[in-house]
Amino acid sequence: MEENILSEVPIEEEVGIVRISDEVIGVIASLAASEIEGVAGMSAGLVEDISKKITGKKNVSKGVKVTMDNGSAVIDLHMAVEYGIKIPDMSLKVQKNVKNTVETMTGLNVSLVNIHVQSIIFPKMNKEEEIE
Repeated sequence: MEENILSEVPIEEEVGIVRISDEVIGVIASLAASEIEGVAGMSAGLVEDISKKITGKKNVSKGVKVTMDNGSAVIDLHMAVEYGIKIPDMSLKVQKNVKNTVETMTGLNVSLVNIHVQSIIFPKMNKEEEIE
C-alpha cells in the first residue's frame, strides 16, 4: 500500500527526489502551531474522531489539512484556543511559525496558512471559585 504523497521535493536531479507525505507535513504544522502561546490544541473533525474510535490510533496531525495549489502548500489548521487570548495576534504568530517551520523542514513553498478557531478552552476553576 502506497503512502499518501503530497509533493515531490527535488534534492539533486542525479540523486533522485524526496517524497513527503501530507501526514508528515501535517505533523510538522501541528507541532509548530502548538509552540505558540494561546493554542490549546488542534481540533479533530467528525471523520477524524470516528477514525480514532475505529482504529484506536491517535492522529498527531489531527485538525490539519494540507493541499497543494499551483506547486505551493496550503495548510488549514482547525484549533482550540485558550480563553482570554487575543485571537488575531495569536493567529498571526501561528501562521508565521507554521509557514517558516514547514518551509525550513521540507523545502516546500507554503502559500497560505488558514486558521479556523473552532473552540475556546476555559481555565479550570477550583472549588472556591465555583462557589463565589
